[in-house]
Amino acid sequence: MKKIAVFASGSGTNFQAIMDAIQAGKLDAKIELLVCDKTGAASIQRAEKANIPTFVFTAKNYENKAAYEQAILHQLNENHVDFIVLAGYMRLIGQTLLNAFQGRIVNIHPSLLPAFPGKDAIGQALEAGVTQSGVTIHFVDEGMDTGPIIDQQSVDINDNETLESLQEKIHAVEHRLYPAVLQRLFQRESL
Repeated sequence: MKKIAVFASGSGTNFQAIMDAIQAGKLDAKIELLVCDKTGAASIQRAEKANIPTFVFTAKNYENKAAYEQAILHQLNENHVDFIVLAGYMRLIGQTLLNAFQGRIVNIHPSLLPAFPGKDAIGQALEAGVTQSGVTIHFVDEGMDTGPIIDQQSVDINDNETLESLQEKIHAVEHRLYPAVLQRLFQRESL
């Protein structure tokens, strides 16, 4: 069983989907820690409700990225974490964590990368007028949404699509796909 830390900055719906998959026996993992960079984020309440320890920090309270990542790394080591799972974490991962967890940091992104990296990928897809977007799960490297792709699933964009309706469709795919891909990844890692 893989020990994971989930990093989230917002509402934590993918975090919840991962917790639900573990609870249902569909994901052989244990969440040891939630790392969050936004005090008051809904993901923190989700973790507290599930009795999952949290490490909440404010980046500006640290001298630099290396300093807060060192504090995170200490927490990860204390909890014997095997993998970092990013679920709506809105910060680029720096060298401190990349070096310590090389090949063991996974992210989910709401587009078919390499299209529409970065913030507001769903809005970017609508603005561009494309007929398909989707979900990408990838390993994390030093770039923004540039790491090796593990899996993708497309989502059709209708003519009358709104930001809200497309977000709903993409979230539905994310919540199903992410736990399934993590399970395949962790099984492969155990071989």
